[in-house]
Amino acid sequence: MIALPAVAALAALLLPLPWLAVAPNRLLPGEAVSALDALGAVGIAVALLVVVALPRRTPPAVAAFCAVAAALLLLGDTGREAGQALAGSSPAARAGLGGGFWLALTGTLVLAAARAAALRPMARAVLAVGAVAGVAILLASGMLDPLSLMVEYRARSEAVQAALLRHLSLAASALAVAILVAAPLAWAAFRIPRLAALLDAAFAGVQVIPAIALFALLIPLLAAVLAALPGLRATGLGAIGPAPAVIATAAYLALPLFRSLCGGLAAADPAAVAAAQAIGMTETRITREVRIPLALPVFVAGLRVALVQAIGLVTLGGLVGAGGLGALVFEGLAQFATDLMLLGALPVVALALVADSLVRAAERRFA
Repeated sequence: MIALPAVAALAALLLPLPWLAVAPNRLLPGEAVSALDALGAVGIAVALLVVVALPRRTPPAVAAFCAVAAALLLLGDTGREAGQALAGSSPAARAGLGGGFWLALTGTLVLAAARAAALRPMARAVLAVGAVAGVAILLASGMLDPLSLMVEYRARSEAVQAALLRHLSLAASALAVAILVAAPLAWAAFRIPRLAALLDAAFAGVQVIPAIALFALLIPLLAAVLAALPGLRATGLGAIGPAPAVIATAAYLALPLFRSLCGGLAAADPAAVAAAQAIGMTETRITREVRIPLALPVFVAGLRVALVQAIGLVTLGGLVGAGGLGALVFEGLAQFATDLMLLGALPVVALALVADSLVRAAERRFA
């Protein structure tokens, strides 16, 4: 049975790695707690669940359920062990999550996603709701409270919620600006083929500029524009803050949007276009009723790439005073506070995965 050697090999890799790190405060390095000490008998239960989930002959629904159950067991038992490790310690003591935990959790979640891919959309939705409900139960029960990540969140809950909303606002604004720029230019490139190569090269040129460099370059450029046109300040435009973050992110999003729009408009079946022309439809009507409906799968694919890029790139807005989750990440880097970095980074990953899943579902619907 191939699952047993695979699980044994994974366990051998994880055992030497720290599962928890118990430290006297949030800044000092902690004393490592191994996976064997942290999990105990629960580790055997997790291994059995993974053994069931790994083989291809296991029904996908059963395999995905076992993988999700393994992830929830890992999470809950790690919280329990953190509470025991901190018993009798000072209030400033922290129990941080180690590399072994993150590797094991990532592995079980990847396994769950791989097996869930074979399920019907409704079954996947039920599995996702069940996983979210399981995490909610663990949170409500207080089992995860001893973990240093939760301690950091409780201390900054309002700031994290505000940063999340700000992050979503920045990403949505950048995507809207990119669409407003790319859509008319894609239409012009479709109507004037010689223009397509020039615009594509211009948008592609932006991609070779490092993101941090572009964010930084926009600060003096916007300052110069505002100095020449001080009336723009009344609109809320500033050399630092949301403006450079939104503009720089939109510049990166323009290429996938432009290419998907151009490709979608050109992908319409020539026979369908010819039939529309034969019955006297105008070019505007042909575009609206023939080209765009036929091109929707291509459009949505480009939108999916741009949306995920937007969520990730606006994290750099924390460097130019735009706020958002990136501000938490860079504050954590400045303080060498790992949990604060994770408090900003993990929601970015979750937002990107959720956005990708939602747009992927829309993409399959239009395909």
